[in-house]
Amino acid sequence: MTEQAIWAQYEQRLRRVSAYIYDHLDGDLDLDRVSEIACLSPHHWHRIYRAVHGETLAGTVRRLRLHRAAGDLVRTDLSVLSIARRSGFPNLQSFNRLFKATYGLPPARYRKKGSHTVFQSTTAKDDKAMYDVTIKTLEPRKLAGVPHHGSYMAIGRAFESLFGALFARNLARPDMEMIGVYLDDPDLIEEEKLRSFACVTLATDIPLEAPLEGRDLAGGTYAVLRHKGPYADMHAAYQWLYGTWLPASGRAVRDTVMFEHYVNNPRDTSPTELITDIHLPLE
Repeated sequence: MTEQAIWAQYEQRLRRVSAYIYDHLDGDLDLDRVSEIACLSPHHWHRIYRAVHGETLAGTVRRLRLHRAAGDLVRTDLSVLSIARRSGFPNLQSFNRLFKATYGLPPARYRKKGSHTVFQSTTAKDDKAMYDVTIKTLEPRKLAGVPHHGSYMAIGRAFESLFGALFARNLARPDMEMIGVYLDDPDLIEEEKLRSFACVTLATDIPLEAPLEGRDLAGGTYAVLRHKGPYADMHAAYQWLYGTWLPASGRAVRDTVMFEHYVNNPRDTSPTELITDIHLPLE
């Protein structure tokens, strides 16, 4: 079997494993079962997974469960106990301890005082001093992406498929930028109908095969809001950008898609240190 054929098999296995993990975040997730899905022994599969994704299977599961829990804390009225159970934690104590160690605050306090709350200021004067918004002119760029349908909080599933395909096809490059393209307003569109793309930048326009799709990112003028903190907190940043900054700026929105540039990687960065540049296209 050729090296290309071997990596094509690994790509399919990575995709199956990613789907299994995302579909079982709220229950017992047997990592040995994951190895069975990958059709390799746990010893070999865990090594391959870590080589491709840069973290262990257990690390991925823990990160994704806490990520979803943070979203539930910010966007729902579910009790902390319900969120802990939904996130697959055996008891409230272990959930509280791990969440605080990762996000810097225990869950109940994060809900009230997490970084999403900084966008609840009331005066335009304070807003202009507090938030990092710059105007930038960008060149058009080529992207390779994997489509995602459903909650924007779950776009990581598409990124898993994207990086698995890039690695297996020897297309991954250290200078690629991680880009999230979001086509719908989650305040207006039902969650299951939301459309987005997990993408990376391409140095050149190259032929792409499924699940990869080529996309063009429009150049031009953008307002760029730098957000520091967990991805779960960014909905409040969007509301502030549209509801407070845009009217005060006197600028008009251009009819092309918004996108997010993920400056650092959630696999090796604490959620409180994540940096995301939100790009709003302007006339």
